[in-house]
Amino acid sequence: MAEDKPRLARLTAIMTQLQSKRIVTAREIAEKHKVSIRTVYRDIRTLEKSGIPIVTEEGKGYSIMDGYKLPPVMFTEEEANALITAEQIIALNKDKSLTDQYKSAIEKIKSVLKLTQKNKSELLSERLQIRTNAEKGKTSVHLIQLQSAITNYKLVDIDYLSLTNKESKRTIEPFALLHTQDNWVLIAYCRLRKDFRAFRLDCIQRITIQSSGFEPHKMTLQEYFEEKRKIWENTPDIPLS
Repeated sequence: MAEDKPRLARLTAIMTQLQSKRIVTAREIAEKHKVSIRTVYRDIRTLEKSGIPIVTEEGKGYSIMDGYKLPPVMFTEEEANALITAEQIIALNKDKSLTDQYKSAIEKIKSVLKLTQKNKSELLSERLQIRTNAEKGKTSVHLIQLQSAITNYKLVDIDYLSLTNKESKRTIEPFALLHTQDNWVLIAYCRLRKDFRAFRLDCIQRITIQSSGFEPHKMTLQEYFEEKRKIWENTPDIPLS
């Protein structure tokens, strides 16, 4: 229920919902955010204590005091330029799920820019050229799903086709993502091999995010690399013949 969405994100969303209509009922809030009525009451009290002027109309619902608006997010010119540059870089990324989601996000960000910033941003967009992956090819579509699996500790089933054309089915515990040589690589604990493995996203043919989770791995990405470095350094050279 309430745990499905971080509380801070829910409180922010409730603020937006309260500003979208004159009166919003507790049931409407509960249904939208999939929480109990009691949780709604608690969230409303939290917003009131933080200084948000919420008006309670007995038997009807809640509203924001007339004339009150949350101030829009403001960006400096340098920050806006950085976002426009990132937009062009990400547009050439080979994972379609990333480019689609960023395009949606950047449109929302641009909507709060001042008119002068919008004009300068459009000019900068015309004067930038990123030459990585100039053909704009897309080779994977799973990055955003796997990011969620990592942060929510969800098991993932994959159909994998290796670079040597070997097919396999794996159940994995996603751990980290790397971007190297224009490709995304997933580091995950493979339950079939009982060890960590690296999977190129462009070799994943299908994924299914399971509802069941796994215990978080008690190490950082840097610690993972350190452990692997020790293995590589201590592996003796063995003649091929």
